[in-house]
Amino acid sequence: MNLFKRAWWRLWCHPGKTVMLVGLFFVICTLVLSGFLIRSAAARASVDAKSSVGAVATMQLDLNAYLAAGKGGKGGGPGEAAGQLGADADMRRVLVDKLCGSPVVAGCNYTKDGVAGPTDQVKVHQPVPPPPGQSDELDFFKADGVRDLRAAKDFRNGDSKMVSGSGITPDSRSDMVVIEERVAKANRLKAGDRVQLNANIQKPDGRLTTRKTGFVVAGVYRNSTADPRTYVSPMQAPSNQIYVSADGATRLDGRKVGADGGYVRSATFTLRDPGDLDRLRDDAEAAGLDPKIYPLSVNDKQYKTLVGPIGRTADFASLTVWLVAVAGTVILALIIASNLRERRKEMGILLSLGEKKPKLLGQHLAEVGACAVLAIGFAAAGSQFIAQGVGDRLLSGEVSSARNSAADEAPGQLLTDTTGGGLKEDTEKVEPIDAIEIELGAGDIGAVGATGLGIAALATIVPGIRVLRLHPRDILTKGD
Repeated sequence: MNLFKRAWWRLWCHPGKTVMLVGLFFVICTLVLSGFLIRSAAARASVDAKSSVGAVATMQLDLNAYLAAGKGGKGGGPGEAAGQLGADADMRRVLVDKLCGSPVVAGCNYTKDGVAGPTDQVKVHQPVPPPPGQSDELDFFKADGVRDLRAAKDFRNGDSKMVSGSGITPDSRSDMVVIEERVAKANRLKAGDRVQLNANIQKPDGRLTTRKTGFVVAGVYRNSTADPRTYVSPMQAPSNQIYVSADGATRLDGRKVGADGGYVRSATFTLRDPGDLDRLRDDAEAAGLDPKIYPLSVNDKQYKTLVGPIGRTADFASLTVWLVAVAGTVILALIIASNLRERRKEMGILLSLGEKKPKLLGQHLAEVGACAVLAIGFAAAGSQFIAQGVGDRLLSGEVSSARNSAADEAPGQLLTDTTGGGLKEDTEKVEPIDAIEIELGAGDIGAVGATGLGIAALATIVPGIRVLRLHPRDILTKGD
């Protein structure tokens, strides 16, 4: 009789064992397919997050590498004192603009910290008068040179917004300045007015002097932070924050803006893909920025925040697939071994009638394989709903844990701050991905089918090897 017919009659005549095998395979295939679906959904979400957020690479001076290269102020240049940073410590704005045009960069900005001294025309805003005898030597505006004002932290998070005029853009001239509304009202200034601010120039002997520098008020913005109720230094008051271009900040340092533009202290680049950092380093070197003196460090906190919980959910799903596959193989192998032991007389009779041992093993494979195929079909019909429920439950737990951990964390510094300036992290806060979309595809069904049939074959062949070693007389005379 054909081995497939024997397998069919065996399954049909023993419905209890057939249902048991189908049920066991259904549980195994459902768990395995759910794991595949969750893992695939997490991979798709990670790709989407990678394209939407990317990673932020920061470029700034590495002081140790700068000094090791034999650079630094030796007291020979204008405004340089011995032991101080030289004029080449800052990056040229034109070179950074070249790097901003790299195909791997989705967006960029740069900053040049500085201060501007008040004049008779533009005075600092002091909501609370200084105490008697307080010196006014530190009455400065905090002047930030930026490439694009919209990318500045306060404007990104909505704490500041423009109320008139225009902000700083990559095309802004070096004499454009944006001031806060309270300063504009106190000094009766509006967009388009010409003003003078004091540039602070450091002499070779270390002393500071000032020089009046002309600017045009490009726009007026409003900061939502209220005035302090007690006296603070004007530079600490949010109203005394002004914005200029990088070239404008260079002018406030008392330095000339040459054909190569002004200077930049640090630059940030949003990569299209976190894996493009090496390409960005090559582009930086090609643009003329020494990667040793101006290293790039990636802050991919946004990307990790987004995909952290869903990534851990995918890892758990992958672990579940392996555990279920191994445990299912072991359990099925034990069940089939017990079944083979019960069918010793059947096998002995078939062998004595001339049946080949491989065909005898093939019959058992056909029986188990048929149960596996039925179970795979049932699992494909219901696994999408099961995987969606399990995935949502697992992900919600990971998201809750991630939010609790984030709430306990204190604001930290960037990964690398080689200048010793205590540069604070300036990345937008994002919420982790809290939804998972399960999609059942032909590839997932194929994967679970291959896994299920592999488990069936392995669980049958391992105990069935003993069948190939048996002789009919040993089976029929020695019993168990």
